[in-house]
Amino acid sequence: MRQSSVQMAILEVLAGEGDSHLSALEIYERLKARLPAIAPSTVYRALERLTQQGRVSVSDMGRGVTLYERVGQPLHHHLVCTRCGRIVTIDHTQVGPFFAAIEAAHDFHIQTNHLILFGLCAACRSQPADATT
Repeated sequence: MRQSSVQMAILEVLAGEGDSHLSALEIYERLKARLPAIAPSTVYRALERLTQQGRVSVSDMGRGVTLYERVGQPLHHHLVCTRCGRIVTIDHTQVGPFFAAIEAAHDFHIQTNHLILFGLCAACRSQPADATT
């Protein structure tokens, strides 16, 4: 199986997920139906290449696994609830001015393209700390 075809299949899987971020295992499971001979190691190597090429971004959303997303979608950021795992997508227009102010104040060029902030959503804040969701 050609690496370029695996890479294209991964990009198609990620494009089909909208705003979702998928783990390597989740990507592998979706590809396995289309490419039965694919091995998990092939997916990991292809994801590494796609990341190095700047075609896939890597995120830590507090799930304990690396998550991947296709680059080229509208630039956005996230709020992640540390209790229930809810993810809220924030448009870059809300964060861009913050980045610009930091760059100007510190004569620094920010290269990150993905800001993730962790906290508690409104629903979890309204529940007692020991409540389970």
